[in-house]
Amino acid sequence: MKSTSEGHNAAHVPAKSATREATMAGRPAEDTPGGLQVAQSGYTLTPLTTGVRPDAATDFRFTVTGPDGRPVTDYQVEHEKKLHLIVVSRDLRTFQHLHPTLTSDGMWSVKLTLPAAGAYRVFADFAPAGGSAMTLGADLLVAGDYEPKALPAVTGEVDVDGYSVGLGGDLTPGRSSRLTLRVTKRGEPVTDLEPYLGAYGHLVALRAGDLAYLHVHPDGAPGDGRTKAGPEIVFHAEVPSDGDYRLFLDFKHEGQIRTAGFTLRSARTAAQTPTSPEPATADPEPSGHGDHGH
Repeated sequence: MKSTSEGHNAAHVPAKSATREATMAGRPAEDTPGGLQVAQSGYTLTPLTTGVRPDAATDFRFTVTGPDGRPVTDYQVEHEKKLHLIVVSRDLRTFQHLHPTLTSDGMWSVKLTLPAAGAYRVFADFAPAGGSAMTLGADLLVAGDYEPKALPAVTGEVDVDGYSVGLGGDLTPGRSSRLTLRVTKRGEPVTDLEPYLGAYGHLVALRAGDLAYLHVHPDGAPGDGRTKAGPEIVFHAEVPSDGDYRLFLDFKHEGQIRTAGFTLRSARTAAQTPTSPEPATADPEPSGHGDHGH
């Protein structure tokens, strides 16, 4: 998956040949969404911490090794951080956006608390010095009794910590889709959102089923003379296929970062599968917005 503002150039070769060459070289095919692979273009995500207990703080450690087989120690700063770590449950009901610390020998570490037993996915979103941005993913299992839950229902508005966040727009596969999120508090528009990672909002989208990863950012930037500090935050995103997606919006207000989670069905899928309108209710469980690595 890709955003309209970021993408990767590929050589002009026939599709089957490009796919074959990419596979042989250990690189994803041009249309392979991010986060589905533990290794790409010679870089590998290696979790060093495997024993994670439910609802217990863990010092989660990992490395990213480069083409030379050694841990990478030099990264580009992307959206104010050298690496963004996203952790989600496989049922897409819990979400954390963290910012680990890097040691001189290339080991990343962060305090991680996972609320319950089950299967999770860890995404490392980064750009090595002199290289292209990429997202690598690895599974993380938390031992204990586990009962998977259904994807939260499609809804156009959710409540989080006294705020209401509305979502407008549709996802259409293969096309740039405009998504508008509107933040209010006690019925009043929030017009003084605070910058977070160089923007007034930060959006991550994941495809249900395989957790293909899409990382998008809003139009404009704080201080550019045209972008307002709310209540609306506009994003442009492109999804690769029909289906259900989970969207997680991070926004900052009054010094605190909050996360609103939405389920959104691609416009084509929604048109092909008529259903009764879903009630506009909040997620049955919080989105896990507590620790953002600050």
